[in-house]
Amino acid sequence: MPKLIFTESYEKRAKKFIKKHPELKSQYTKTLKLLELNPYHPSLRLHPLSGKLLGLHSVSINISYRISLEVQITEDSIIPINVGDHDDVYGKN
Repeated sequence: MPKLIFTESYEKRAKKFIKKHPELKSQYTKTLKLLELNPYHPSLRLHPLSGKLLGLHSVSINISYRISLEVQITEDSIIPINVGDHDDVYGKN
């Protein structure tokens, strides 16, 4: 089972995200737990990113919010990079 590894920069982003969207805290937590249990679960909608985010993946918290990830399969770890709405995560702001 892959292990979630949280960087200091991600923890700051996540704290800011939850402060801005407290109504999403339980969905966010559920997404992270499911990600650790089964990163390929269909409800996460895991998919690779392209362009400047090539090498990263994204999972969905809900229809509007995403978590971008660096997935290191060889080390069996998952490192969250960013959390936010589509434009925040994909850098379209």
